[in-house]
Amino acid sequence: MTVSSQRPNIAHWQDRVDLAAAFRWTARLNMHEGVANHFSLAIDPDGTRFLMNPNQRHFARIKASDLLEIDANAPDTLQGPDAPDPTAWGLHGGIHRACPHARCVMHVHSIFATVLASLADSRLPPIDQNCATFYNRYVIDEGYGGLAFEEEGTRCAALLTDPKKKVMIMGNHGVLIIGQSVAETFNRLYYFERAAETYIRALQTGQPLRILSDEIAEKTAQELEDYPEQDVRHLAELKAILDEEGSNYAT
Repeated sequence: MTVSSQRPNIAHWQDRVDLAAAFRWTARLNMHEGVANHFSLAIDPDGTRFLMNPNQRHFARIKASDLLEIDANAPDTLQGPDAPDPTAWGLHGGIHRACPHARCVMHVHSIFATVLASLADSRLPPIDQNCATFYNRYVIDEGYGGLAFEEEGTRCAALLTDPKKKVMIMGNHGVLIIGQSVAETFNRLYYFERAAETYIRALQTGQPLRILSDEIAEKTAQELEDYPEQDVRHLAELKAILDEEGSNYAT
């Protein structure tokens, strides 16, 4: 029996294991921000109850049993002994309240996505297959207003009303990814960072870019959206690696 198949008597255990694995792998890819940044996953039909990492815990140490269960509609959430980070409550709570299609929310300040978010023109042109994945599927937030406390979180949530737009390039800030599951959302986060790296490195050459046509970019994006089980298998392989290494993420 693998570590990740064990099921302690804790609600939403498999969701917790998947989310913990995503935290661990995000740290391994150096896409973390020390003890900052947050992932969340809705666990009720309305999407307003969600799992989230504890305040100031490094991604590399998060375990399935550590995850907090948060009620986005509970105004006294920040008063309890296990209160989440106020910016996590502001950003993730705001999105889970306003965007029920955002079942999973991952926010990081990964290097290349943040470089892209720091450019005056933060668009990601379809210069390769990974970049084409996000063609017409992101929104650029050009109104950064400081740390993501509740008012800023509400403002950001208002930019995610179109279910087709599953990436927010947060100008002057980082990137936020949404999806229906941990596997889908982490896969999207991984490939967005890869796409941003390709684009930034291409810009560094100073050479003209070979940009796909709108028709081919959309065709590629649709084909990748319809590609079967790639996200599920990606996460399953990462959990298998962690299990083989004896990681305690699934405890």
